[in-house]
Order: sequence, then C-alpha cells, then structure tokens
Amino acid sequence: MRRLSLLLLPLLVAATAPAPSVPLRLAAQGSFYVGGRDVEQNGATLRVDSMYVEYRLPAKRTHATPVVLVHGNYQNGTAFTGTPDGREGWADMLLRRGYAVYIVDQPMRGRSPYHPAIDGPATTIPPAQMERLFTAPALTSPVRQTRKHTQWPGTGRVGDPVFEQLYTSQQPTVTGPGERIDAVVRAALGALLRKIGPAVILTHSRAGTFGWEVADDAPDLVRAVVAIEPNGPPFYDPASADSKTPEKMARRWGPTYDRLTYAPAVADPAELRIARQSVAEAPDLLPCWLQTGTPRRLSRLARTPVMIVVGEASYHAPYDHCTARYLTQAGVPVRFVRLEDQGIHGNGHLMMLEKNNGKIATLIADWLDRTVR
Repeated sequence: MRRLSLLLLPLLVAATAPAPSVPLRLAAQGSFYVGGRDVEQNGATLRVDSMYVEYRLPAKRTHATPVVLVHGNYQNGTAFTGTPDGREGWADMLLRRGYAVYIVDQPMRGRSPYHPAIDGPATTIPPAQMERLFTAPALTSPVRQTRKHTQWPGTGRVGDPVFEQLYTSQQPTVTGPGERIDAVVRAALGALLRKIGPAVILTHSRAGTFGWEVADDAPDLVRAVVAIEPNGPPFYDPASADSKTPEKMARRWGPTYDRLTYAPAVADPAELRIARQSVAEAPDLLPCWLQTGTPRRLSRLARTPVMIVVGEASYHAPYDHCTARYLTQAGVPVRFVRLEDQGIHGNGHLMMLEKNNGKIATLIADWLDRTVR
C-alpha cells in the first residue's frame, strides 16, 4: 500500500503545477521512426536499431533550423517534454522561441525497439544512485561541488513525490560495449538528419558522444552541437571522489567511444599521443588528458560550433572543462559555459528538470539565435 500511495502522489503534484500564462500554439505534431536493420532470429525477421522520433512544429516558426533533443542514460525523450513536478520542459521552451523540435527515444530505449536476444542485457539505476548523482547530491555525494545543489524541486529523497515521478520514468539501459552503442545511435541520428535536413543536436550526459560522432559523420547537416554535461572527460573515466573506483581508459578516440576523423589521419586511436596535465587548472578541478606535440585536428567536427554547459553543483563540474579543452586543442570552436559564471546557481546534472530550467533554456536559445542561421 505504501508503494501505491507513492506512485499516486506525483499525479497530484503535476495536477497542481501552474500552467504557463500564454498557451503554446503548434502548427503540427506527430511521430515517426528512422533507421534500423533486419536480422533473422529463430526463423523470424526482426527490425532492430530503429529510433522513435516525436516532432513538434510551432505555429510561429522564426528559425529555419530545428533542434534535435537527445536524452541521457536511463532516460527517454520525456526528459525534455516536461518536469517531474509538472512544469514545462525544454522542448516547449524552444518551441516558444520559434524553434521546431525533434525529440528522440534512443535506439533500444523507450518507444524504440529493444530485443534482448540481439541487443544484449540492460541494467536499471538504483534509487540510492539517483539520489547521489541527480536529486540529492548535497546530502549523499562525495564530490565537493555538489554541496551547492539547491535547484531540485523537492527533497530529492526516496518517498518524495517528485523523486518518485522521476524514478518511475527511468528505463533500463543496454550494457553493451560503448563502441557498439555509439555506432547504433549515431547511425540512427544520421538517418534522422537525412530525413529532416540540417539541425542543431542537443545532447545530455551519455548522449554527449553521439553529438560529436554525428557531427563528424555529417558536418553539412549539423549546424551546432549543444552538449549538456557530456559523457567524459576525454580518454579516461576519472577515479571516483571516494577513491573506491580507480581511473580507467574508456573513450579511446578522445571524446568518444567510436571512431572520429582526425587530420593527420588516425587508423587506430593508439596513434594519438596524449599526456595528463601535471597540475589542475584550479582547485576542485581534475587535470586533463590532452594531446602532446602538434595536435591532430578533428577536421570534420571543426566545422561545427559547440556549446558545452556544466552546472555549478554537478558531479561533472570537476572535469567537463577537459572536454572543452580537448576539442579546442583539436580545432573545434567551443563555448564552454559554467552556469555560475552566468549568474545561474545551484544546478546539478539533471538541469533540464530543475526549478530554474527556464533560465538555462534561455541561455541556450540566446546562443543558438546568435550562432545558427
């Protein structure tokens, strides 16, 4: 009975959330699938690796280039369509700014097909890990910056109705090799761009690698990449703040698991010459792994303007600057934004769901207005 009551509480929260003062008007909305391939399994043909896409077109469209919203691990497209306490999400905020939006459920997630026999096993996120990483890090995380976390709408603890709504939305994530997952998602995003034309790719967290890869594959179709605390830092996952998990090699191509195009060409990522900074750039930051000697350029990605956004109170705060440093060193035009430098304080990793998500959406849209034509 207790669990049932917890599941009903979020419905009451959403029902009492204030509605926007101005109704949102759409010209069209709908959905479709892109990508995929057929495989034979036990005498049957299965379509795998396809991706569900929801689209919304504003009645007053002022920007020709749409925004594709790509969610992170354990999530789905609803990360951008609303918040767990019933407020508007980034999709609607961008629509109000005159942008068309395309919201995806990554392959093997949400409304996109998942076949365990083909795709492999999937894992779920425990509630305690959600508290530590996302909703109550100030109380549970060893990362110093997370003590500044103030923007989650609720206590962030198990039993709180907003936490329960978020937890109910989380979905299993395939645990296969990063290279395979990246290859599948970048192919699906490429198929989407070939269907809709040039777009901005906005990624969050684990989806960060997909943005770099699809811009590498189709630089003429990616007008900009907005990376919200992208998967990283380059090359090595950092040791955990409590020192229980050591540093380990993860992204052999630098910012990605799957291949990127370098100049001079790189056939094997072992050809990249890297070294770690001897001293961190500031207190509470991690030293970065960067190229040594004359850096190889990311020759195709270098054609794409990039914005990287990190929250003041996120576990990403100690190292997202390393992704910006690496891309800049490789010739990519990057604007690196710490939200506190813009007067936006207290945000954690799920900033698109937090109380001040509108301020962050405005910051992003303002940059897009200036950058993308």
